[in-house]
Order: sequence, then C-alpha cells, then structure tokens
Amino acid sequence: MKRIFCFLALQLLLCGSLSAQHAAPIVDTTRIYEVDLVEVNAHVGVTRKDTPVAYSNLDTETIVRNSYGTDMPTLLALTPSVIATNETGIGIGSTAIRLRGSDATRINVTINGVAMNNPDSHSMYWYDTPDLVSSVGSVQVQRGAGVSTNGSGAFGGSVAMTSDALSTTFGGSASLSYGSYNTNKQALHLSSGLLGGGWFIDGRLTHIGSDGYIDRGSTDLKSYMAQVGYYGSDFNIKFLSFGGVAKTYLTYNGVSREDMRLYGRRYHNSGQYVTSDGPFTLADGTKVAYYDDQTDNYIQSNNQLVINYHTGKWRLSSTLFYTYGYGYYNQYKGDAWLAGYTNLRSSIEQADLIRHKMMLSHNGGINALVRYDTKQLSLKIGGSYSYYNSPHWGTLSWVDGLASQDVEGRWYDNDVVKHDANIFLSADYAIIPQLHLFGEVQYRFVDYRAWGTNDNAIWGDEGVTMQPINVDKEYHFLNPRLGISYSSQGHKAFASVAVAHREPTRSDFTDRYMFAEDETEPNPERLVDFELGYDYTADRVALGINLYYMLYHNQLVATGMVNDGDDALNTNVAHSYRRGVELMASWRVAKWLTLSANATLSQNKIRDYVDELPKSPTYGENLGDMTISYSPSVIGSLIADFHVAGFSAQWHTQYVGKQYFTNNEIESLSLDAYCVTNLNLGYTFKTKQSQEVRLGISVNNLFSTLYESNGYGYSYMWDGVRYDEAFYFPQAPINCLANVTVNF
Repeated sequence: MKRIFCFLALQLLLCGSLSAQHAAPIVDTTRIYEVDLVEVNAHVGVTRKDTPVAYSNLDTETIVRNSYGTDMPTLLALTPSVIATNETGIGIGSTAIRLRGSDATRINVTINGVAMNNPDSHSMYWYDTPDLVSSVGSVQVQRGAGVSTNGSGAFGGSVAMTSDALSTTFGGSASLSYGSYNTNKQALHLSSGLLGGGWFIDGRLTHIGSDGYIDRGSTDLKSYMAQVGYYGSDFNIKFLSFGGVAKTYLTYNGVSREDMRLYGRRYHNSGQYVTSDGPFTLADGTKVAYYDDQTDNYIQSNNQLVINYHTGKWRLSSTLFYTYGYGYYNQYKGDAWLAGYTNLRSSIEQADLIRHKMMLSHNGGINALVRYDTKQLSLKIGGSYSYYNSPHWGTLSWVDGLASQDVEGRWYDNDVVKHDANIFLSADYAIIPQLHLFGEVQYRFVDYRAWGTNDNAIWGDEGVTMQPINVDKEYHFLNPRLGISYSSQGHKAFASVAVAHREPTRSDFTDRYMFAEDETEPNPERLVDFELGYDYTADRVALGINLYYMLYHNQLVATGMVNDGDDALNTNVAHSYRRGVELMASWRVAKWLTLSANATLSQNKIRDYVDELPKSPTYGENLGDMTISYSPSVIGSLIADFHVAGFSAQWHTQYVGKQYFTNNEIESLSLDAYCVTNLNLGYTFKTKQSQEVRLGISVNNLFSTLYESNGYGYSYMWDGVRYDEAFYFPQAPINCLANVTVNF
C-alpha cells in the first residue's frame, strides 16, 4: 500500500513542478478539443482502435440530440446489450441501465477517470448528478471486463465519460424544453473562450422538472457545472465542479397487476394513509390520502482538478477529486409497529409516523497515470486511491399520539469507512503494424468497515433491538488481462481474456438476514471474461460480431426481493455464466440516410441452482440450470438516421426479451417481453442574431405500447399455500418533449 501512495504523491508533485517551470506558450486552439476530450480520459477509456475490447462510442451529434431533459440511460440504450429502466415512466428521475443482464451495481461509471458509483452500494444514481447528457463531451460504453477501471469492478461493463470540452471562442447557449406530464427543462451555458495567457472559463446551469407519468412521480432537479482551465503547448490544467440538488417523489414500491386492474397503470401506494375525508377511495371503500412530502432529497457536488503534461513520447496526468453528498428520505408509515423504533417512550403498539432516513458522504482521492508512446509500443502505468466515509442515521419528526418529548434521538445510527486503491501496468505492442499484443495487470486493495446499528428491527424472545452492523473486511484482487488484435484494410479481429473481482455491497452484508437463516456473510465475486470479435468497416458499410463467455464464481445474483430502500437482495451462487453473441451492422444508404441495427442473443445461467431462500416453496431443492434473474436472452435495436439540409430524424426501435424476477423461472414473477419505438426530430438553422438555432421534438413510445421496464417479486409459503408477489413499473404511452436551443 505504501508504494501505491508514494507513486501517486510523486506523480502529483512531478506535474506540479513541471507546470511551475513552464513558460507561457503560444496556444494552438485547434488542439483544445482533442486534448480536453482524450487526455483526461486516457486512464480508463479505449483510445486505440486496435485495443482488444468490445466497446461503442457515442458521437457528439447523438449526445446533443438526446439532451432535451431525459437522464443518461436513455442515451446509453442506443448501444448494444444495454436496456434502460425507469420508475416514473418517462425516463426522468430514478433511472438505471442493465448491460448484458448486469445491473447498475456491476457497471463501472467514470467521468474523467473518476469513479461515480457510490462506494457503498456500488450503484450509479443518475439523478444525483442531473443533466449529465448536456455536460459530457464523449461517452464510451465498454462491454465485459474491459480495461482497468477505478472504483468497484466492472462485471457487466463500463461507461467512461469526459466532461464537455472548453470552447475556444466566446459564446454559449440557452435551451428550453416542455412536454407531456409537465416535463420541462431550462438551461443556460456560457463560455469565455480563450482568454489572455491560455485561460478558459465555462459554466452551465440547468433545471429539470416533471410531474411524471406515475401518480405523484414528480421530479425536481437543479444542476450546475463550472470549469476553469489553462492550456499550453504541452501542459494543461482544469478544475471542474458539477452536481446539483435532486428532489424526487418515492415511487420505488411499484404496483401489482391487481392494483393496476383496479386503479390504473399510474397507481402506487407510497405515502398512502387512511383518513375519513380522503379524496381517493380504495376498492373496499376505504378513504385514503397521500403524504405530499414522501420524497428522496439529495445534494451532491463533484470536484475535480485535472492536470496533464506531455513532452515527446511521455504523457503524465493526475486528477485530484472530492465528492460531497448529503441526502434523506421523508417517509410516511401507516400503522407502524412502534417496538421497531427503539428511540420512543410509548406503550402504544401501532401508530402512524413520519420518519427521516439520512446520510452524509465524503469521497476523495487521486488518480495518476504515466504514458509512454512510440509507433511500436504504448505503455501505461497508473493507479488511484480513494477514501470514503458515510454515516447513516434515522430520526422521527412525528408519531401519532406521542408528544415530542417521547421521541428521543436516533432510531438507528451507523458509519462506513472504505479505502480503495489500485495500481496497474498496461502495454500494447505492435509485432507488425497490423498485429498488436495487449497485456495488463491490476492490483486492487479494498478495506471496508461498517459499524453501529442498522434500520432493521430484530424481534427476539427478549424484546426488540436494532440490527447490529459489524463489518471489517480487507480484499486483495489481482486482475490480469491479455489480448491480441489484427487490423488491415478495414478489417479488425481480436481475442481477449480478462479476470475481474468485485467485493459485496453494503446491502449484501446488512440485509442478508432477510432471506438467510444462518449468519453467513457474502463472498466476493470473480469473473473470467472471454471475448472474440470481428469488425469490418468500409465507406458505406460497417459490420461487427462479438462472442463472449463470462464465467463467474460466487456471482451475487438478485433474488427478486428488495429491502426497504429498493436495493436488490443478492445471494452468492457458486457457478454461473453469461454467454452470447453481439451483432452490429450499419449501412449508409445515401448521404441523407443511415440504417443500423444491433442484436444480442445470450444464455445467462446458474449451474445446479439450489434455492436457499427459507420462505421459498422450493427451499433446499436443486433446480438444475436456471436462468439468472433480470437477464433477457434477446435484446435488439433498429435505428434509422435521416438528415438532409438542417433537418434530422432518428427512429429507434428496441426489443427486450422476457426477464424473470427470481432465479426459479416462475412465470408469475416475470417481466413480459416488450418492443418500444422512439422518434427524435430536429431542425437546425442560422439567424443573424445568433450562430445557430435548433428546434427538436422527441416522441417516446410512438405506438403507445403498454409495457413495464422493470419490477421485482418473490414467493413465500403461508399455511401450506404458495404466494407469489410481483410489483411493476409501468411506462407512459406516447409522450412528447419539445426543445428549442439557441447557440450564440
């Protein structure tokens, strides 16, 4: 560990000393975009076309076209093997992606090489950093283990993004969007252009709001991004800060099929309470109302200092980063058992209450990279270190029937500290110009500690206590990668094998008691990923095929159940795999029309699955080879891109196959296959008063398909009868979002 820390410190000091000695240069403004978009992401992105990795890049036009207000998952779903999910029904708010069947906790997300996944839950909460689509300059999706990443391991893939490039001229943009369900966006962007001495200043403010398709599924997102940069001929430095304030109504409990039949697809019961003068009547005649502040509230600020220096064949870069987060749930709980709240002085058994689940987080560290390039050899040595601290606690603001003095302190209180460090060596060697060997090895160290009491009440013979947390784990992971690629006259073929490891999440430790009878702990996971690919690119045609075989040991697969915060409950399975073929094709029919398609056909299986969920009807049985939950065997997309003069149109149809909520392949606990089409229209023209005006409208779910993008479920036995409980997240029928953007 000391060697890692010394390396990182020396890297930063070296960059600092080089900058101090460097004289003011003549700035080549034509290089600014290339430097800004490539060098800051060289740590994790694939920057050489011959790297033996399956990946897709999203171009600037595609990013701009999808910047009306929806979250990043909508954009990522344009790439192979990716599906987007959403709780509010319109692509804004609580959104996520799955890649090759892997959920958000197994997809590594970085911005400028800095890991964005929460170190505790491993998830990427897109609405905590609103309007990323408008703030990024490049997006790369790597499928499989990919190349070395910072943060938790990539078990389905990685999303590597860069912040938007600084403009070389003074200007900016103003953007307004409005659409269905009162969805709206207002954004203002200003850039100083090149100032004296090579300096730039850039800033963006955005507000996104929506009532949501789901009842009360409101979203209120305010975000900012500020950048200050200096560019010289061989040295540049940039400080950026981005983040925002998010407030979303809690909709994560979903809706059952029966409730959809009774009350419609937009119904859900979060925040619902019984009252004699309630405006809503249930099927049994009960009058109910809804707590209007049943919300998730979060503030996040991401801060990065990016330093790059290059001279001759050497490139050096460092990034210092610090992320601050503070958030809380407001929740109304009807008829709560008060014995489960140990901070109360009361003889009342049940009462309505309002509770607040709160957390504070600090995550800071450094990334560093040294790169050496010749025509024959590209060599990288890099590493990172991060420190994460996050206390969690809960308070009660109101309990029906109790005075304020009867509610004391916190009903749970715990803390988390995590150290995460890695160092890697990567080499790409050209045996001949067309034939490249790629090798990489990464060592990663994780120290994870959690202590205190959790929010789960434990009911025992001697009364009720809060669940104790006592986690003290160290992990040492060695992740090698080896590959070979051949490129010639538009043809590229590659083969690779990579090993990746991943530690369990907080929920994997704390919520295991909800389905495990003993006191066992979750095990870390190991992945061996085999990839074999071929691409052909000509003037008007591009074809690609990629075969993958991902072998897992102790994979943590979703049981279908979720905890009180909508985190999936996972269990280790000894042996499992994902294998499939990814097909890509693109044909430029004419200058004004391009047709493209991609499809993923896969098998995702657990070998000899033994059901270890005590309340399950098949507890203890060996069910043979079973399909891994949330893993469709077919994903396919068809995209038509039309553009002539200033007009553009993009048609995107995606088909997603059937998904099971659990690993038992139970029909009543599954998500039906669906096919949905989105249409994006735009027209760009120039005026005397501005450089450019872009008018656009996105028409989502063009054919009003009745489908659900996500859900969860579980089975249990009661008095000898099996019950299957399933809950879904319906998506909106045809809906529109119009936009006007003025660039000046």
